[in-house]
Order: sequence, then C-alpha cells, then structure tokens
Amino acid sequence: MSSLILRAGTRILAPMMIMLSLFLLWRGHNLPGGGFIGGLVATSAIALQGIAFGPASMRRTLVFSPAVIAGAGVLIAALSALPAALAGLPFFTGLWLKLDLGNGAVLPLSTPLLFDIGVYLTVIGGVCTLIAALEEEPALDDVETGG
Repeated sequence: MSSLILRAGTRILAPMMIMLSLFLLWRGHNLPGGGFIGGLVATSAIALQGIAFGPASMRRTLVFSPAVIAGAGVLIAALSALPAALAGLPFFTGLWLKLDLGNGAVLPLSTPLLFDIGVYLTVIGGVCTLIAALEEEPALDDVETGG
C-alpha cells in the first residue's frame, strides 16, 4: 500500500522527530529524557520512514547495519566509565567538562551524556534490528499451510 499523504507527512514529521530525539538526549542527563526515550523517538522516525517509503529506505537512512549501531552504542556506554577509572574514582562516577565558548556561554560535557549517547545508539540499533527482522518474516497469507 502506497499512501501519498503518509509519504508527504513523513517528509515533514520524521526530521522533526529526529530533532526532538536529539533534544531529549541532550537534556536527559540533567532533566527528564535521556538516551532511552530519545532513541525510541528516533527509532519511531526511522520506522515511519520505512513504512512510508519501504524497508530499503529505512536501511539507507541508518547507513550502518542496526547491529553495528547497537554494538557501537554498548561500547560507548561502557567507555563512559573509563574517565572515572583513570581518575581513581568509583566506577561510573560522573565527571563534567565545561567548555568556555566566549561571552559567558558554557558548553557542559559529561560522562553521563556520553553514557546516554551509548544508550541512544543501542536503542536505535536494537529496535531497528527487531523491525528489520519483522519485515523479513513472511506474511501469514504467504505461508503455505499443509491443509
């Protein structure tokens, strides 16, 4: 089924959903939000694109295999514990780096944000792996029954 309205709406809605997911990711380590919900919103945008334009479009959007994205996310989340370990602090202690951007503007970067980025990528990769697996399953009416 191909819907012109769905395709047109997806072209507008999917980029806004990705921006919302990045906003939720960025603010999540200090306020409600974070990598998990941000990843789910991003995955919803990717799935919407797959529904509107087909599974090949979803694969092109991801660039990398969903399993690779999930693996990279787990690696990034695990590496977020490294700065605390190198500083002799307890495991997963949050550390902040405040970059001075001039004119009183400060960009706070932290290990909790790095952990959230890992969770974000893990959720996107994991859920997109499930969606891709479901797309490959044959429909019930396509399965021959021995009856």
